[in-house]
Amino acid sequence: MPDYGHDLLFSANIVPYAQHPDTVVALAQLAERAGLDLVSFQDHPYQPALLDTWTLLGYVAAATETIKLAGNVHPLPLRPPAMLAQAAASLDLLSGGRFELALGSGGYWDAIAAMGAPRLTPGEAVSALEEGIQIIRAAWDTDAPGAVHFHGVHHRVEGTPRGPRPAHDIGIWLGAYKPRMLRLTGRLADGWLPSLPYLQTTAKIAEGNTVIDEAAAEAGRDPRDIRRLLNLGEDLPPAQLAELALEHGVSVFTLMTGDPRQIQRFAAETAPAVRELVAAGRRAAPAPGTGTAAALGTGSAADSAGETARRATPPATAQTAAPQGTALGVTPTPDDGVRLSDVRVWDESTRPTSPRPDPARRYTPREQANGRHLIDVHDHLRAELAQLRDLVDQVAAGALDAEAARSHINAMTMRQNNWTLGAYCEYYCRLVTMHHTLEDAAMFPQRRRAEPALAPVLDRLKEEHQAIHKILERIDRALVAFVGDPAGRLDGLRAAVDLLTDSLLSHLSYEERELVEPLARHGL
Repeated sequence: MPDYGHDLLFSANIVPYAQHPDTVVALAQLAERAGLDLVSFQDHPYQPALLDTWTLLGYVAAATETIKLAGNVHPLPLRPPAMLAQAAASLDLLSGGRFELALGSGGYWDAIAAMGAPRLTPGEAVSALEEGIQIIRAAWDTDAPGAVHFHGVHHRVEGTPRGPRPAHDIGIWLGAYKPRMLRLTGRLADGWLPSLPYLQTTAKIAEGNTVIDEAAAEAGRDPRDIRRLLNLGEDLPPAQLAELALEHGVSVFTLMTGDPRQIQRFAAETAPAVRELVAAGRRAAPAPGTGTAAALGTGSAADSAGETARRATPPATAQTAAPQGTALGVTPTPDDGVRLSDVRVWDESTRPTSPRPDPARRYTPREQANGRHLIDVHDHLRAELAQLRDLVDQVAAGALDAEAARSHINAMTMRQNNWTLGAYCEYYCRLVTMHHTLEDAAMFPQRRRAEPALAPVLDRLKEEHQAIHKILERIDRALVAFVGDPAGRLDGLRAAVDLLTDSLLSHLSYEERELVEPLARHGL
């Protein structure tokens, strides 16, 4: 799919917890200071655990100066479109043109109906949204003659005056997944705002773009006039985000997080790297079918913090990467041989190896990007592991007591039912588990078919995944004990995290050593 050419924006989506209103506002201010372009908030008026998003948006607008604001997304059934138009225009005027309007057709119908709104079928909800967009645009069009009259099936407006006019041309972005909503996006909207965890695969982005572009063309619109936005469940590697921009036209990346360190890293590290990659890709103007090749080659700012380790010479005790020269454009991360625990969950000397590559082979930029992607994903896991260990060290050193830790880290996770150290560790364990499940279910079978000689390596990697999952279960048990007795159970938690560190870092290095080159040849 094409690069639509929009400037890149980076955003944080923050859960507006009513229990911690000061934290919500502080995170929005942090996003602005860090240099993000946009901050957005979920809008679920039927959820009493959350702040009213419209009230919060006005408060945050007054507490910030430059960052753009949006809901993510507003369910139209709970707000009459004529009133919504006036509220959006007013907020845009008060904020100096910093507001964008993201809408949805509604989805939680039991909750919506409980608040007094009519219950609609999915088809009726899409029709009502289409009517609402027309009313909103008419209300903003103060150059048109007369008042607004609209006689729809679901909405009626009987001569309401137009205005106020927004401070800038507010974009209407739609949270859309199914064909009819996608076609509506192409006909009437200014942006498409799905969430990657719901889409599950980037192939769904390509499919959605096709439907939107066709509908836009049929309506006489230029598909490039429609921004492509994406909510991210995690901070993906820069190379992957650049590919989403260059191959699928995504230009607004929104990280769903309440972790201040993630917000700062997303703004200070991820955003500049992605911008540089995309700029390089656009300068290269690659031919069709080679979209990200120029952007994702060697020597880019997308090299993550793990690049220094990848270039280092491993000690004699480490399992070194097989000679692969520089043709791959990236070097698998070496195992430094350091072990923190006396426990061994497997015998590293029995690991099988993959066939050695042809030393004379050269790899295209796209092939190099395939191997780099695995290392980028692994570097994200290594960075998260480092954060987890740092947190445990702070508590052990007495730099953080339980109450201070709860106050400082509370925004790092959506979970509020445990001490936050436990919740954050659990989040990391789920991330590792999801990564390994994806490899076992999708990537490894494809590698096995493409190169049967890899079978012993893939079988061993799968066995190690299962062993790591048992360590994660041990951490879960240590967390339960630690939350009940922080003073007396820290050693057990430390031991479990040390064992995870040894096993996971060793495993990631082994996996890169054996799979980076086959991935380059066979693709992802």
